[in-house]
Amino acid sequence: MSSRTNSPAGPVAWAFWIRSLGEVTRVRGALVGTSIAPLVFLLGTSGQFGRLSGLPGFPTDSYLSWIIPLCCLQGAGFAGAAAGANLARDIEQGWFDRLLVAPVARPLLILGPVLGAITRAMVPVTLVLVVGLLIGGELTGGPLGILALYVASVGFCTVAAMWGIAMAVIFRTQQAGPLMQMGVFLGVFLSTAYTPQLLLKGWLEDVARFNPVSHVLELGRQATVSGIDVSLAHTWPGLVALAGMIAFFGALAMVGLRRMGR
Repeated sequence: MSSRTNSPAGPVAWAFWIRSLGEVTRVRGALVGTSIAPLVFLLGTSGQFGRLSGLPGFPTDSYLSWIIPLCCLQGAGFAGAAAGANLARDIEQGWFDRLLVAPVARPLLILGPVLGAITRAMVPVTLVLVVGLLIGGELTGGPLGILALYVASVGFCTVAAMWGIAMAVIFRTQQAGPLMQMGVFLGVFLSTAYTPQLLLKGWLEDVARFNPVSHVLELGRQATVSGIDVSLAHTWPGLVALAGMIAFFGALAMVGLRRMGR
């Protein structure tokens, strides 16, 4: 039997969190991609599809307000997926093997990168929200709406980080990076990202109805969409969806982590 005991969780989680944040200072432009991409998407989509808000049944007359939460979730999701890419690099370089034999509880090996991803995600989320409001977006939900938007963004970042980490520990190579990003993109794209459920047609309507990301978007849209008021009915489905996705991808990541330690 091994007499090894786990180190205290608090200091270990703090150390992993700080190391994960060090990526921002070590790599120039680490935040550029996750910040600029959703901003470009915000400006391009609002100009190209802005007249969609005039369709009967659209819950708001401001398409810009409709897609601000979408772009916030995109920035948060890509920041989360980057945690998986960084972990895959550590695995390839052999540094992660040292952690697997260290007296550290295995969930902490996941918690540190996730906390780092959430912290980094606050930059693009806040930037998109501020720029969106400056160019004409509406803030209809007040402080509670803003809180709902940040809860949705933090939760989706956690989901994306769990997904990315799961792919990292399963494939153990940075070549899985595109798969991490594609998973986030498809999760958002196959939802009510661009139009409400009422206006979707065909197979996309069916997929979006069962896609949990649709509920997360509704949670975040309480901040900016006048037709979605801040209420429990618009909140609890998003929270349940986030909890379910975090539990699923978290379990997948833990299974891959245990297989690595064998």
